[in-house]
Amino acid sequence: MDELERVFGEGGALANTIPGYRVRAEQMDMARAIQAAIVDQRPLIAEAGTGTGKTFAYLVPALLSGGKVVLSTGTKTLQDQLFTRDLPAVRAALKAPVTVALLKGRSNYVCHYHLEHALQEGRFRDRAEVDHLQHIAQFARTSQSGDRAELVSVPEHSGVWPQVTSTRENCLGQDCPRHADCFVLTARKNALVADVVVVNHHLFFADVMLRDEGAGELLPQCTTIILDEAHQLPETATLFFGRSLSTSQLIELGRDATTEALTASAELRHIPDAAMALEKSARDLRLSLAMKEGRLSSEQISRILTFGPAFQQVLQRLQELMEAVNEQAERSEGLKSIVQRAEVLRDAAIAWWSSDTGNGQIRWLECYSQSLQLNSTPLSVADSFRAQINAIPKAWIFTSATLSVRGDFSHYQNEMGLEAAEARSWESPFNYAEQSLLYVPTGLPEPNTPEYTVAVVEAILPVLRASAGRAFLLFTSHRALQEAQVILRARFLKEDLPYPIFVQGESTRTELLNRFRAAGNGILLGSQSFWEGVDVKGEALSVVVIDKLPFTPPDDPVLAARIEAIAEQGRNAFMTYQLPRAVIALKQGAGRLIRDEQDRGVLMICDPRLLGKPYGRRIWMSLPPMRRSRELGDVEQFFADMASA
Repeated sequence: MDELERVFGEGGALANTIPGYRVRAEQMDMARAIQAAIVDQRPLIAEAGTGTGKTFAYLVPALLSGGKVVLSTGTKTLQDQLFTRDLPAVRAALKAPVTVALLKGRSNYVCHYHLEHALQEGRFRDRAEVDHLQHIAQFARTSQSGDRAELVSVPEHSGVWPQVTSTRENCLGQDCPRHADCFVLTARKNALVADVVVVNHHLFFADVMLRDEGAGELLPQCTTIILDEAHQLPETATLFFGRSLSTSQLIELGRDATTEALTASAELRHIPDAAMALEKSARDLRLSLAMKEGRLSSEQISRILTFGPAFQQVLQRLQELMEAVNEQAERSEGLKSIVQRAEVLRDAAIAWWSSDTGNGQIRWLECYSQSLQLNSTPLSVADSFRAQINAIPKAWIFTSATLSVRGDFSHYQNEMGLEAAEARSWESPFNYAEQSLLYVPTGLPEPNTPEYTVAVVEAILPVLRASAGRAFLLFTSHRALQEAQVILRARFLKEDLPYPIFVQGESTRTELLNRFRAAGNGILLGSQSFWEGVDVKGEALSVVVIDKLPFTPPDDPVLAARIEAIAEQGRNAFMTYQLPRAVIALKQGAGRLIRDEQDRGVLMICDPRLLGKPYGRRIWMSLPPMRRSRELGDVEQFFADMASA
């Protein structure tokens, strides 16, 4: 019996210490592959179907390796779960004397300097925010970590949090008068000496690119990097290998400049005037685009005559603020920081204006209701990421439930520069044929027609009656979600259906999920953030409905530029890029349904293209091996059998 068998096998370390642990051949085989990659210091792409137990499969060889491990996850929620639950369980089972640390981005930690400013002259919308501030102040006096996740009495969406945490832009660094007490620095120091450090993908890439969040010192030291939920990496890498600048940053700079000036001296009235002018120019830039929300390409931007002058006005006002503050910068460290931030934003704005697809960058912007974000995105992150992997020999483990299309990893390998990496897949141990049914209704119109969402809701209603609620309805757009919830509420009222409806945006994701679980017969409508990283086991979730195949809209500026680049290479962009991305996203959404051996349920995909288009079969065959039907009667019988079981 080898080392891993003594851990994963019958009567092994995990079975003896973890309640409900079950031996899975797929898990042990995956652990062997990861252990070999760690020993050989090479990359491995490891796709593990739901239920494989991939977390333990990578934690065990990582903790046994004896080297320093950086473990990155997709979200802060998963980060906390690994640090507080999974890592302690495996460490105890192995009796491994390893030290672990949790490292998050600076905005997750209370900042003493900004807290003091908020207490003195904070801006609050209501009495609740004043109470939140007092809770945070008490927490900061007693907490060892300063991690806001530990303060459950203050909602994560409270407007106070931005006032009492720092950003990369407004942190004073070593010049801060509370530098010695800094929670961020404490977290970094703990991470430097720990054997295992848990971060998230945003922090990981911020570290790779900016060397700002502490991992800049961690990465050269580590021998193993494990990237869980690795299907998210192409998007996250694109974000960090590119550049962005928002009007919100400009407005925040103006407000902070005013605060710092008034704190330093009541005589500095010209600085607030310059700050106000900058804030107005940032708002005028947003107003120069006569659209509510959406994305615009570089070509579309060039046709908007009001945008260029408004942009130049922002640069002018930014320069004027820099000069006004610079004259008085010696009065405080806060004013010095304002000058430095203004320089960074000015340089970012100039770089964005001059970037174009010709130098491998895609220039585009995104409009929100109150703000505007200017983006410069690389056509490909493959070369940049390949350079990171080749820089220093170490093990790179990429793992997720969704990385391939029917076992073909070429799309993911090409996106991430991992063409030479070994790629392996382990099937889910769940009995999908017994536990689930895939239902594709007949008679629906084409997805691009105006009546499509109405028809989808009509097709969903009999399924919800059969399941007695207990459903996730996942939409590919916020517009479809909002349209569907209006129709659904009206029909529930008319038919007196007793199922509570929960809609994304009405509360935080955590709160909505808690209320959904507690209801037992709820209907939750969500878009992108509910397609992955959501785990609801048991009968509370017995139906997952997906309204459309999740193709990125073809007019998206980044997608359009990448399609053009792929076509210029003589390749089929739809088959090699768009379709694989849609398959991986669809598999994530479908994966919400069956979460353990006891779960049973129906996956309903409404899109007629799944069976009506030639490429549909490739998608169809990429889904879990569920029983499949186009008959509503089979759905009703499925739930009747569940009720009588």
